Amino acid sequence: MDPSQRGLILHRLGDLMESHKALLASLDTLDSGKTYSSALGDVDYAIRTYRYFAGWADKHHGQTIPMDGDLVTFTWHEPVGVCAQIIPWNFPIVMQAWKLAPALALGNVCVLKPAEETPLSALWVASLLVQAGLPPGALSVLPGMGEGAGAALARHPGVDKVAFTGSTEVGRLIQAAAAGAADGPIKRLTLELGGKSPVVVMDDADLDTAVAECHEAVFFNQGQVCSAGSRTYVHEKVYDEFVERSVAMANARRLGDPFHPDTQQGPQVNEAQFSRVSSFVRSALAEGAALACGGPEGHPAGPLYARPTVLTGLPDGARACRDEAFGPVQSLFRFGRLDEALARADASPHGLAAGVFTAGLGAALRAAGALRAGTVWVNCYNADAPQTPFGGFRASGVGRELGELGLAAYAEAKTVTVRLPVAAALPPVVPPVVPVVPVVPVPAAAKGGSFE
Repeated sequence: MDPSQRGLILHRLGDLMESHKALLASLDTLDSGKTYSSALGDVDYAIRTYRYFAGWADKHHGQTIPMDGDLVTFTWHEPVGVCAQIIPWNFPIVMQAWKLAPALALGNVCVLKPAEETPLSALWVASLLVQAGLPPGALSVLPGMGEGAGAALARHPGVDKVAFTGSTEVGRLIQAAAAGAADGPIKRLTLELGGKSPVVVMDDADLDTAVAECHEAVFFNQGQVCSAGSRTYVHEKVYDEFVERSVAMANARRLGDPFHPDTQQGPQVNEAQFSRVSSFVRSALAEGAALACGGPEGHPAGPLYARPTVLTGLPDGARACRDEAFGPVQSLFRFGRLDEALARADASPHGLAAGVFTAGLGAALRAAGALRAGTVWVNCYNADAPQTPFGGFRASGVGRELGELGLAAYAEAKTVTVRLPVAAALPPVVPPVVPVVPVVPVPAAAKGGSFE
């Protein structure tokens, strides 16, 4: 299929998703418990992602490379081949777009395995792709359990690339499986894994913005976000006020029916996830944290509703400083100097994202350089877009998704070098002879003239 046709199919998909927006958002809300308003935003983001990569379909060019003598070298890009794409349950329709859009734009074949908790929107989007003109066999959706379907895809010898978003623990298993047998091919990998993202708030930060952004950084989507800013380091000069405001915002969150327009927080995705959040809070309290608000008990809104929780005084070496809660739990830490905050913030095996709030450009750039994270947001958080690469350092993953870097992960670059026949060799370049033009003196009477 021609590249322009692939781009047209993705544009058509965006149009079809626009007309099915309410249905797609409802499916993700029913499956995951996320608020309907948030799910609508997810659909919009997914549409933007498909349209962004649609534009790349016929623009992922190769290069012509200068060589000595009678050699001519150029590169072109070929599809990787069959791509197994294993996605999580926290952002179903967004993760589909992150994986499918660049892969299909470059002509790959995709086998998409949605999370067992959230398969519905993936099946519907696949039907829309058929309507948009995607040929048979270009996409298969494989609902199933991770231990079965996901593991089988990662090991399958017919799979050329595995793209996975999920926990670091499962990512390590997929990395090992993708290495293949001793005499088999090694699969290409993109792994977007867990995080324990820090946020540093300086004393010169706009406190209104910092409190609000840090609140959303950890409570958005019930806290079920891999890049959640769950460790917030606040300068001692503004720490007490920051804690007071953060507690007020947490206590004011509206929990309830995720389809109600006023609801800010729905239930956790399942019983196991709710239990994980409760266990995390209990562990933090046992390790010395103080409970500013919330707690491990369920919320009156329902059995799977986790209380919005703010913790203070957690020791740096505590397990709760290393492990993801993946729930609505904000941990606040006091610091005195920027270098101290950066050292504590970076003392993590993860490196997915980080945030800095300050009025000083120098401090912001210093922090951005010191923090080992794939994305650093300054005076904002979770401000990503289809054109911005996303991925982690260290235990937070391998490779990047989105943007031109994410596109390149679905292509193989081929270098072609040709020795030209003698008769076809290019003639030597002879510089042109530039004639010398004599300088004619300007008569004195002509000087001092006017353009009027």
